[in-house]
Amino acid sequence: MALLLEHEFKPLPADKQIETLPFLEAVAHLPPFFDCLGTPIVYSPVKADLTGNIKKIRAVYDSNPAKFKTLQNILEVEKELHGSAWPKTGATLALMWLKRGLKFMLVLLQSISDGERDEEHPNLIRVNAMKAYEISLKKYHGWMLQKLFTGSVYALPYKSDLLKALEKGREVKEEESIEKIHQFLTRVTPILDAIYEMYTKMNAELSYKA
Repeated sequence: MALLLEHEFKPLPADKQIETLPFLEAVAHLPPFFDCLGTPIVYSPVKADLTGNIKKIRAVYDSNPAKFKTLQNILEVEKELHGSAWPKTGATLALMWLKRGLKFMLVLLQSISDGERDEEHPNLIRVNAMKAYEISLKKYHGWMLQKLFTGSVYALPYKSDLLKALEKGREVKEEESIEKIHQFLTRVTPILDAIYEMYTKMNAELSYKA
């Protein structure tokens, strides 16, 4: 899977302390995934949001690499720095939205990898995209955004076209592409789960609607 596997994520350490720089370097390769979904009016903003949040976190990290060595360091330092404005500020807020965009991506790919589909239209990915949206983003979106996303599923590419796009245009057997998706998910899912767990433990999760 050329797009997904071109930059490896470091394995999640036992203490679940995720190093900031390797995480940002790996995740910086993922926004083009949203180009593969077509429907620019919906997914271009998601891609831009993902890219923008990565840049915000990187700027904070670059300001003091030793202080912000791990993602948990970022939340801890910003909590002390911003007081009552935290967590709706800084890299903490950027990472909160970044993890939601990544969650959408991972649930969509997991659903495809698991073989979930509309039996009458097995080459469509509407079922997979709607599941991903329901789990990752819907509750954080207002009515208009929800309508926009729900309508966008009818313009999504066929599964075969999505897999080809992820292979950067190469013709690869579906089973081979699905195995690469599985490899990617095996690496990234534990990291994302650890970030969600960190936000829960630090009471940093916000439920306001965009």
